[in-house]
Amino acid sequence: MRSTVKNPVLLRFKTTPAQKPAVGGGKALTWSEYLAIRGSKRKWQLAVTIPCALIGFFGGATYFGSLETDPTRPIMGIDPFFFYGACTVACVGMGALIGPSIGVAAWRARHRNQLALVDAMDREFYRRIAKNRVDASLQSPTHPVPDYYGEKIGSLHQYRQWLRDQGKYKRKHTLPEE
Repeated sequence: MRSTVKNPVLLRFKTTPAQKPAVGGGKALTWSEYLAIRGSKRKWQLAVTIPCALIGFFGGATYFGSLETDPTRPIMGIDPFFFYGACTVACVGMGALIGPSIGVAAWRARHRNQLALVDAMDREFYRRIAKNRVDASLQSPTHPVPDYYGEKIGSLHQYRQWLRDQGKYKRKHTLPEE
């Protein structure tokens, strides 16, 4: 006996809607939600950077301030007070460099349940940024590319404005002026 259905797989494929599986098994993020989460991550980075820089300052000032100093003997040809001051400023800089990394780690620990969704949206966002941004070879010292990495994008309105700015810059620098 012959079946009236020629290929059940094709029949099923045609009758079921194509759905993308949600990353992480949960609901997918909208762009507005993603950009709000991205802003929250940046706030965590900033909130941790400031205390890290202050810890670097107080740690450097405490350490270098407690060292025995002979003002008649320069360190690497520099007055010891200036040298220790520069080392203290370097400690502040190290704290400011380490702070964002600690902030992101803390944010990721706090938002573990959303990581797969956010990471997928990050990849998509940066793919779109790379696709739509202006070629960096077009920039000059007096006319830099506007927001090359899309760091200032915090909402859909700002993303659309970023796209307009990129297009305007591209037209201005690739089309001949009349």
